[in-house]
Amino acid sequence: MEKIVADEENVRLDAYVAKKCNISRAMVQKLIQEGNILVYGAAKKDSYKVQLGDEIEVNIPEAKEIGLKPENIELEIVYEDNDIIVVNKPKGLVVHPANGNPDGTLVNAIMAICKDSLSGIGGEIRPGIVHRLDKDTSGLIIVAKNDQAHINMSKEIKDRQVKKIYIALVRGRVAENEATINMPIGRSTKDRKKMAVRKDGKEAITHFKVIKRYHNYTLLEVKIDTGRTHQIRVHMAEIGHPVVGDMVYSSGKNEFGVEGQMLHAKSLDFKHPITGKQMHLEAELPQYFKDVLYKLEAEEKN
Repeated sequence: MEKIVADEENVRLDAYVAKKCNISRAMVQKLIQEGNILVYGAAKKDSYKVQLGDEIEVNIPEAKEIGLKPENIELEIVYEDNDIIVVNKPKGLVVHPANGNPDGTLVNAIMAICKDSLSGIGGEIRPGIVHRLDKDTSGLIIVAKNDQAHINMSKEIKDRQVKKIYIALVRGRVAENEATINMPIGRSTKDRKKMAVRKDGKEAITHFKVIKRYHNYTLLEVKIDTGRTHQIRVHMAEIGHPVVGDMVYSSGKNEFGVEGQMLHAKSLDFKHPITGKQMHLEAELPQYFKDVLYKLEAEEKN
């Protein structure tokens, strides 16, 4: 731990520590968020104005070896520049390594594409990852290529400034043309691997609009204000219209032989984390999803 007695005043805490410790401002902001920089023993915001004589404690944890290997896994890159890369994640690809999935993940694939340019803020198991998609959910996911992009993008998501639109095929004919589900979500008390609607859960808001009704199914456009784990899947199951193929929140059995939820992150609207440019990106439905819709369309005509 390094102790600094401020010899300047009215300077932002992050800028002052970055200069004194000769580390990047993005790194300082990360340390502040993690409680590793204190003023008189108390946590402060990165915008705190340093005062003459302030006693500042800086704890820089030792860097951890990530222990991950780049893997050549084919990915569809929707957008890439020096700061971010946006990919269309295929169904079945796990985002980051975990128990049971030590390799063959999106992180391994991204490491091979971006080499050493990825942000390290995500920790040792998911460098560069600013948000996630479930294994069997396909579609757009943003990866930061440097720490500042990671910090700015994470803040944008936290402040609910990123607009995400999903396409979902659910069981049954949804009665409402459009509606909002506002039900808090928390860890299930019956099965810790599942999430559930709970009164003491975290706020979770899902908006949906009917694209088309079929005989026993409904195609929905879904927008989320919050990003709780399994949010769309939990909410749709709760109102009696589970996502087709979902093997966690319904039986998963379906006439199409699909395993895993038919849920696709279709579009993203966000402000570029470095340039500030407004971005709009889209990813087509995967072929298996299109094939199911073709089959439903054909049945409707018969």
